[in-house]
Amino acid sequence: MTEDFGPAIASVDTGLRINGRSVTTDATIDVHDPASRRTVAQVADGGPDHARAAVDAAAAAFRAWADTTPRERGEVLRKTYELMVADTDRLAALMSAENGKSLADAKAEVAYAAEFFRWFGEEAVRSDGDYSVAPASGARTFVTHQPVGVAALVTPWNFPAAMATRKIAPALAAGCAVVLKPASETPLTALAVADLMKEAGCPDGVVNVVTSSDSGSLVSAWLEDERVRMISFTGSTPVGRNLLKQAAERVVNAGMELGGNAPFIVTADADLDEAVKGAMIAKFRNGGQACTAANRFYVHADVADDFVARFGKAVEALSVGPAADGSDVGPMITEKAAKGIRAILDTAVAAGATIAHQAGAPEGWYVAPTILTDVAPDAEILTGEIFGPVAPIVTWTDTEDMLRQVNDTEFGLAAYLYAGRLQDGLKLAERIEAGMVGVNRGLVSDPSAPFGGVKQSGIGREGARDGIREFQETRYFSVDL
Repeated sequence: MTEDFGPAIASVDTGLRINGRSVTTDATIDVHDPASRRTVAQVADGGPDHARAAVDAAAAAFRAWADTTPRERGEVLRKTYELMVADTDRLAALMSAENGKSLADAKAEVAYAAEFFRWFGEEAVRSDGDYSVAPASGARTFVTHQPVGVAALVTPWNFPAAMATRKIAPALAAGCAVVLKPASETPLTALAVADLMKEAGCPDGVVNVVTSSDSGSLVSAWLEDERVRMISFTGSTPVGRNLLKQAAERVVNAGMELGGNAPFIVTADADLDEAVKGAMIAKFRNGGQACTAANRFYVHADVADDFVARFGKAVEALSVGPAADGSDVGPMITEKAAKGIRAILDTAVAAGATIAHQAGAPEGWYVAPTILTDVAPDAEILTGEIFGPVAPIVTWTDTEDMLRQVNDTEFGLAAYLYAGRLQDGLKLAERIEAGMVGVNRGLVSDPSAPFGGVKQSGIGREGARDGIREFQETRYFSVDL
């Protein structure tokens, strides 16, 4: 099977989106197809002046959008959901072209990304408040939730559609207007989503998109603008720390979804076939380029050989190559990323790890899906995000020691656990320091659930009721009757 992504790429206007119009710039950003390493598009390269113009548009549109009824806002989001689902093939082709992910992964992402519009279209009409009588004074207390105002959204390259919709949908449901800065590696998908929102009836200025090769200057311009009252960022922990410092200068609301180092635990009585199915999803979805990806495997010694054999068979069956050819795993996002992951793998082997199983991979920005055994509990490969298709396996026998190793990290985003007895699994899950734990399940993301981490993995939650609250201020009125 060979797909032609050219029509999908050509369908996207490559200008900035400011106040409902396409804005061109003198400078442009090259967008590369990681599979072919060719430049497939050039998009506008916005700067601080464009950032401020986007805030001008959002600030002008905010009040009218906030004053629309929740039902009206919900209907725009619902219509966007329908348009995205109908446009699945084009959006998936865009993501595969600019990100390199397999078409299966890309189509799954479109469904997931669109679901945020449906979920928050329904949540828009359920932003409840409270009424009570003050015990001492007898005054009536009315509690309400109102939009924070203009929200700045910054999204990464690994999930170009879902990371944008997971922020845009709750912000608009709450009544906010937004300025969005997508990753410069994958701008086309965000521009396409913005156009679908306009088609769905989103008023001009409510959603603005500024693509830029200079993220720092752009986001700084937003954080320095007194009209911007919220910064929502998904990306690395070091960048998140810097943004929090800037946000503190003006006490701006901040939502941070940062790095992860997810453990994948297999107990002695786990269903190994199910554990392998979960491991394939948790580790190799999107080529391992996910903050929620299983980063280190802790398998009980009694079942380690059996698990590795079954896991290895599944890994060796993976096809690696261009998405256009129908491959299971695509390239890494850049040559630098691929070299970095290979260096991590080489260092692990030099330290004593063994390549137990490996899939074949072509030349270019590809990394062969790999299972490592004989990994020491204190190995360097276990300490940070691999962000690629490498699965290091540590064996364990003592539960307390295993949990100490699992929690010995500054990160706490996601974790995965396979156990035979659900009671035992839940007891272990409660002791894992992570914001999300998949119990006998290799996937934790769901629009109806609060997505986020603990420790250095972030602040706040996206999805569920928590997601809309991120973009609202709680206010109350004390009324003397």
